[in-house]
Amino acid sequence: MFKKFKAYTLILWVIGWAIAYFILLPPINPTNLGFWMFFLPAVFGPIFIIVQTKTISKGFNKGKGLYPTFIVIGIVVVYLLGTVIFSPMFSSNLYKNRIQITNGSFKDDIKEVDFNNLPLLDKTSARKVGDRVVGQIPELVSQFTVSDEYSLINYQNKIVRATPLEYDGFFKYLANKQGTAGYILVDCTTGEATLVKTQDGLKYLPSAYFFHDLNRHLRFNYPFTNFGDISFEVDEQGVPYWIVQTIKYTWVNLRKEVSGIIAVNAITGETHRYEIKDIPEWIDEVFDAHLVIEEIDSWGRYQNGYLNSVFAQKNVVQTTDGYTYMTMNDDVYMYTGITSISSDESNIGFVLVNLRTHEARFYDVPGAEEYSAMDSATGQVQEKQYTTTFPLLINLNGRPTYLLSLKDDAGLVKMYAFVDVVNYQKVTVTDASLGIKYASEQYLKMMGISSEEVHDVTEAVITIKQLTSVVVDGNTYYYIISDTDEKYSIKAIVELSITPFMEIGKTYKVKYYNDNQINVIVLIEEMNN
Repeated sequence: MFKKFKAYTLILWVIGWAIAYFILLPPINPTNLGFWMFFLPAVFGPIFIIVQTKTISKGFNKGKGLYPTFIVIGIVVVYLLGTVIFSPMFSSNLYKNRIQITNGSFKDDIKEVDFNNLPLLDKTSARKVGDRVVGQIPELVSQFTVSDEYSLINYQNKIVRATPLEYDGFFKYLANKQGTAGYILVDCTTGEATLVKTQDGLKYLPSAYFFHDLNRHLRFNYPFTNFGDISFEVDEQGVPYWIVQTIKYTWVNLRKEVSGIIAVNAITGETHRYEIKDIPEWIDEVFDAHLVIEEIDSWGRYQNGYLNSVFAQKNVVQTTDGYTYMTMNDDVYMYTGITSISSDESNIGFVLVNLRTHEARFYDVPGAEEYSAMDSATGQVQEKQYTTTFPLLINLNGRPTYLLSLKDDAGLVKMYAFVDVVNYQKVTVTDASLGIKYASEQYLKMMGISSEEVHDVTEAVITIKQLTSVVVDGNTYYYIISDTDEKYSIKAIVELSITPFMEIGKTYKVKYYNDNQINVIVLIEEMNN
């Protein structure tokens, strides 16, 4: 009877831990702490109970009943010993070489800014635009939610943020097992958002259940692999994928390193594993920004060993508190400033890291720290209480310049600010409705640098008689004939809350300048119609 009871107990124990594995999904990989946290009690729990039971009933000589305890203690001691040996204290060279950073030339490497291909929308603003698109379609709002992913990618020569539609709970999943309706693309230059409906729904998602759950699908296909950051991307044919980092550690959860990626088709669940050297060019984010920041900090801290990083701190540098993205040559780069360990308000330069190839370059461009530039911009219009985005570093007329967007409480971009990197007191702030090109002209004029002519702006009230939209070089323009037969053009990005929704017969207040027989609108406001 007792043997049957023990057999039933063991079976229930196995079933219980199998259910726990189905839910928690730890990797079967001893370099991952989750492996030990899960399997140590799962395996040694019943062994300990069986041994102790036999010890009590029959008695073991020479302390055999303590063997399981000794084994567990031994594992813990080895773990702690390895943690010390492979820590920066004893292995600083391993940490400083996590990323290889070479010196670059700002003027040679960073091309003159192209305002027609610049990610002006940050993630927060892109989220507002993307969520609004789905909010206008009732049948989607009632079934799906918009993911918070909004990954920055290069897609068909455009800088966009991509995010999928997710299931809105368990019962919505059961009602839509064919998958969610598709994904959203937000053009970071024009601000236009598009809902892309796929022929077959997106089934493999973090919000799905059972075997459609993305993490479970990955774990059952790759039970021995450590997973890292997961991002959402779209290939050049518009097929949605989850890009999942594969991770290796020097010791248990120490010195994290990306070894490759797994691309998961969000529609079919088909997976492809790639080593770093074989990753397709359409994939933009292999190395996530948080890991790259960690690697750069290790590089800056341990150049002269661990003891120097703690005491003398000679030549010890670190990243600033923020980062942003920029695109070059069809790749996405992460930008962050480099400052001294004393955390003063100046940078000694900055680092650009290609998030696909891991190529990193340091640029010796001393100047204002990013938050000083942000304070300088908001200080120009402090009465408006605007907040700023983290600066974009651009090459404007051969000079390193910070470009910032100033936003109101609703998250709408109201102004653009240009701040000189070398001297952050040189700053101009311009109404965003006048356009980014106009703002740059004002900045160059303030700096005393030759620029294109700054146009005289005229104000008028117009009623739309005819309305046409045209896409030129990836940018959407609207052409208007007013009720007085005047011709106007307006770029979609001028005011994204108005331009996509203009209608014939409506009246608007505009500011414009005349350019070769057409009036170019730089500001538009709705009138009470």
